[in-house]
Amino acid sequence: MFSNPDFRVFDIHAHLPYKLLLSAYKSHELVTRYGKERSERMRLTWDFPSVEEQGEEAARPLIERWVDELNKYNIAGLNFLTALDNDNLAEQISLYPDRFTGFAYHPIEDEDAATELRRAVDELGLRGYKLFGPLTQIPFDSPSLDPVWAFLAERRLPVLIHFGMLGHAGGIVHHPNINPLAIFNTARAYPDIPFIIPHFGAGYFQELLHLSWSCPNVYIDTSGSNQWVRWMPYELNLETLFRKTYELLGPERIIFGTDASGFPRGYPYRYLQDQVRVCRELRFPEADIELIFGDNARRLLKLPVGKTVGFTNK
Repeated sequence: MFSNPDFRVFDIHAHLPYKLLLSAYKSHELVTRYGKERSERMRLTWDFPSVEEQGEEAARPLIERWVDELNKYNIAGLNFLTALDNDNLAEQISLYPDRFTGFAYHPIEDEDAATELRRAVDELGLRGYKLFGPLTQIPFDSPSLDPVWAFLAERRLPVLIHFGMLGHAGGIVHHPNINPLAIFNTARAYPDIPFIIPHFGAGYFQELLHLSWSCPNVYIDTSGSNQWVRWMPYELNLETLFRKTYELLGPERIIFGTDASGFPRGYPYRYLQDQVRVCRELRFPEADIELIFGDNARRLLKLPVGKTVGFTNK
């Protein structure tokens, strides 16, 4: 897949089990049934396993199973964005610091959000911050959030914010913070913060390109199946996403991810295969491919380029 035998992929977008409350209200039975039907259709489309296996394998610690997955596909490292809480995430990745990194994940509206972020970074060793736009109930440029942004800027820590459609079919499609442009004022005010927007904007590709055109501190994460392109009113595919992003931003602000999230599916290797294939069909130079599929993430996470996660420069 890569001509440089020393190059290995680093994936910036994965999840350990976490709680995602899309609504304070219980879903109607019709919406729940509809979501399950669409999820099953996607599983069949992508040929994902249906149910978790039982027995010894299913009982193994999750983090060990992820190590096996990375070894199986020769992936250097994985950055987890979420877990049950920051302590839980730090505890799990600390078992394999040469393979995993992690971001803090807690509501930015919390009164002690900045304090918790500082603790997560300084005491737990986490390397960034994860947020969901459609789950954030106040504007990102609210003065009450300034302490969080100031800390991220002071440390030049990346923040990855999901914008666009959220959840499976039946999920969120309308919210004041669903559009990537919701972060425009903040991204302009804090240029030292790298803002990573995943899934090519998940339905807001044009808005994300506009945001990226204006703000050089905005990065685009390629993660997921990106099947949202099917619900756009014009033809769009993975090749178009990569080509237009590359033409506008160059290779330095494109970051590979998969949105790997659990078992029995495991590491969604076909996402990596599809994205590398597209980049090669677009005839991206090998050096640019290495930036996209590993080295850009390593730079944002302050990891040595071309080395494994646990390697430190002296």
